[in-house]
Amino acid sequence: MPGMIELKNLTFSYGGTAPIFEGFDLQIDRGEAWAVIGPSGCGKTTLLYLMAGLRHPSAGTIVIGGSPITRPRPQTGLVLQDHGLLPWATVRDNAKLGLRIRKFYGPDGRHAPPGARIKREGIEKRVSYWLGRLGIEALQDKYPSQLSRGQRQRTAIARTLAMEPDLLLMDEPFSALDANIREDLQRVMTAFHHESDITSIIVTHDIEEAIFVGERILVLKGAANREPRVIENNMAGLENIRNHPLFQERCETLRGMLGDFL
Repeated sequence: MPGMIELKNLTFSYGGTAPIFEGFDLQIDRGEAWAVIGPSGCGKTTLLYLMAGLRHPSAGTIVIGGSPITRPRPQTGLVLQDHGLLPWATVRDNAKLGLRIRKFYGPDGRHAPPGARIKREGIEKRVSYWLGRLGIEALQDKYPSQLSRGQRQRTAIARTLAMEPDLLLMDEPFSALDANIREDLQRVMTAFHHESDITSIIVTHDIEEAIFVGERILVLKGAANREPRVIENNMAGLENIRNHPLFQERCETLRGMLGDFL
């Protein structure tokens, strides 16, 4: 059965340099939570941008939901490390920006999924839900400059999830946050994943984070990636996972794989 995401013979390089991916095949099934980890420069963010349609393969194809990716698709949500908030807009206005753009263009299949129109009350309802779910509803009239990094990241996540994507791509979204805030957001996102049918992929450099959020962990290497190396991880999302007797063992296994690739 075809997966939600299929990479077929994927090859990619930057401007005449050695390929980062070469003849790379990977299938990600609908509803799975993946973490992508590897040394700096191994292609983690590049892979995410290829799936998002922001970069294009040198060869091979990327198929998502049965359709080849040649441009960004409206059903894909992307959360970046730098938040991407408008400094002159409030938390609420930033959170509803994507939905307002969709309403402006209508269900044209390019800026919004075809067949569904969004009414103003629908926008407000969705945004209110996610501001509340992420614990920032009381901040809705504040501006990004008045927020902590964690609050800004929650706003960016609210903006993305309000658009109800079927695929969520996250590029090191929690890496600059304090440990307690990072772990709280990891729990929030893992709980949401389990409640929904969303397919999620997070790029991270943090071994513990990869084990906490990734039901499957893709380990990339610094040289050309030709064969996917995947860890099946049944510990993802477990309550008090860091106190689990097997947690450190899983960390050491992953650390050893990364060491092999350096």
